[in-house]
Amino acid sequence: MPTFDHFDVAARFYENIPPAPLSAILSDLLAVFPGARILDAGGGTGRLAQVLAQSGARLTVTDFSHGMLRGAMRKGGLSPTRAAVERLPFPGASFDRVLMVDALHHVYHQGQTAREMFRVLRPGGRLVIEEPDIDTLTVKLLALGEKLLFMRSHFLSGERMAALFAGLPAALSLRREDHTVWLLVEKD
Repeated sequence: MPTFDHFDVAARFYENIPPAPLSAILSDLLAVFPGARILDAGGGTGRLAQVLAQSGARLTVTDFSHGMLRGAMRKGGLSPTRAAVERLPFPGASFDRVLMVDALHHVYHQGQTAREMFRVLRPGGRLVIEEPDIDTLTVKLLALGEKLLFMRSHFLSGERMAALFAGLPAALSLRREDHTVWLLVEKD
């Protein structure tokens, strides 16, 4: 893991940006219900988790960045846990829903991350990954910008994200809109 963490620096800026409303697509794919146990993997300061907690769900936020997780610790109704998403500290089948928003391209081992998120998802649960769509010019420019900032980002197309779950007992579906791609993984 790097000694310089871009996200420790960025954390203070994230907290000054008002949280965006939960998109209708993400809301539909997650199908959150009161009492649901939800893991926001790579959830940073917990901005999205805080919005989801208003539904009566129980939210756990994991992030490896100390700076990001400090923001999540200041929010009520969240259970922040410092962890690399490649090695989640939860027993199998712990969560009804797992989500990762705008974070998969930042992890070191995307295949291992996919398997870990799937492992902690209960049978019948949903895992949703939302990522910038690398098949669009705008996101290709964003990816170039992140490389110039020495971020080790590695964007995947929706199809390559889905391939991370190949062979696992699950139904997979992709959705695209504007510059975003969503992968829904429904565990058998």
